[in-house]
Amino acid sequence: MSAEVFGFDGKRAVVVGGATGMGAATAELVRDLGGEVVVMDFADVTLSGVKGIRLDLRERESIDAALDECGGPIDALFSCAGAADGTPGIEKINFIGHRHLIDRAIASGALSRGAAIGMISSTAGLGWEGDLERLSEYLDTPDFDAASEWIAARPEKASYMWSKRAICAYVAREALPMLRRGIRINAILPGPTDTPLARANADLWLTFGADFREETGIQPSTPEQQAAPLAFLCSDAATYVNGITLITDAGYVSSGIAGSFPPATATVEFLVGLS
Repeated sequence: MSAEVFGFDGKRAVVVGGATGMGAATAELVRDLGGEVVVMDFADVTLSGVKGIRLDLRERESIDAALDECGGPIDALFSCAGAADGTPGIEKINFIGHRHLIDRAIASGALSRGAAIGMISSTAGLGWEGDLERLSEYLDTPDFDAASEWIAARPEKASYMWSKRAICAYVAREALPMLRRGIRINAILPGPTDTPLARANADLWLTFGADFREETGIQPSTPEQQAAPLAFLCSDAATYVNGITLITDAGYVSSGIAGSFPPATATVEFLVGLS
């Protein structure tokens, strides 16, 4: 094995939500690692050396049009777009639209054997296992419209935490059927990361775990620090990594579970349902 397995030479990657934040850092990294990169986003794409395609994850027709424009093959699909609570259509931006894009890319043959999918959940998605029955009901919806109707009947589920738990459950559940097609699927669960979205919700997002960062002398992660493990999961270096939700929070959650950082324990118990 050589260092080339970490690169993307000869590969075509699509980064959904790649105009800003972690998505932009991922697009830039994969480009620099030799990949041909297509960025799909509602915002303007300004990164040089990539193809930009307009995409609104809230609209099924927009997703279909973006995929038609993109064509195939897609060797690596990075699902990075996300929105905060209070955003109209958050359930579609954070999960339903991504799932539809994946389903359609597979159906069209753009995503096929040898491809990999990397999604961004969040530490807010922890504890999904304890809510698996309801999450399975949601994931059983067969398509974009049915999933949207399921949420419309349960408006309290149009939330950031629910959408991130849905990603975690989806990745775990799809590990087997995706691998039967020769496709791997994984996700990262970032802790607080200094992105435009996080700064817009700084009082909530960037204060989470602040005591742990003060104790350890670190700052919130950068988009680049999250892009690196995400790119790894879709590289050939990770060909035996499938169905995982990788917590990328510098050890805050692990320290809370183990009790080595007691202030984190109560928060982690809430998130993962240990209490």
